[in-house]
Amino acid sequence: MEYPQSPYEQRVSSTGFMYKVYGWMSFALAITAAVAFYVSKNPAIYAPIKTNSWLLVGLFIFQLVLVIFISAAIMKISYTTAFIAFIIYAASVGLTLSFVFEIYTKSSIYATFLVTAGMFGVTCLYGYFTKSDLTSIGSFALMGLFGLILGGIVNIFLKSSGFDFVLSAVGVLIFTLLTAYDSQKIKQMAKGLMASQETRKKIAILGSLTLYLDFINLFLFMLRFMGQGRKD
Repeated sequence: MEYPQSPYEQRVSSTGFMYKVYGWMSFALAITAAVAFYVSKNPAIYAPIKTNSWLLVGLFIFQLVLVIFISAAIMKISYTTAFIAFIIYAASVGLTLSFVFEIYTKSSIYATFLVTAGMFGVTCLYGYFTKSDLTSIGSFALMGLFGLILGGIVNIFLKSSGFDFVLSAVGVLIFTLLTAYDSQKIKQMAKGLMASQETRKKIAILGSLTLYLDFINLFLFMLRFMGQGRKD
């Protein structure tokens, strides 16, 4: 017979859950960074990705399928399967992000990463500790995300640098808001999650994926502002 957890036990359980979320997210980011750097230094791997547009499109489709798979099937698959799928996804993102080392200088990439990490950390802390309900902010950010995607598609044809600057600013704002909202949502989910250890670990993977996506997108939009183009 299982007894209800005391408030202290719930706090400890929730804290452990959040440690797993941030831990797996950080691990996935490290894999992405390592793969991106390694591929950028190996022309035999990088050249096909750069020159073959169909391969690049295939990578994006593969990544989309993995995200949908993890999100939709998280309760049906095992923790091991979810973890492996998440790591494969992080590595595949590293393949597609290897291009940043050709476009931007290493120093500006590292500086942008540090600034993004600082912004992300502060925003996560705010979302975790604030007593305000961020649901309305999350809904606003999600609607803004659809608008951002639509604007990006339109600018493919317009090719407007001014519009691209506006989209980048909006992107930074949207993913900053989403980071705070997702952090609060994951914390609330951890508090109300009365499930087996296996299920909790799988939900932690899903939370890690959510915050990972927020970080990667925030980093890419920040790179448009802070990134310095290579001269060679």
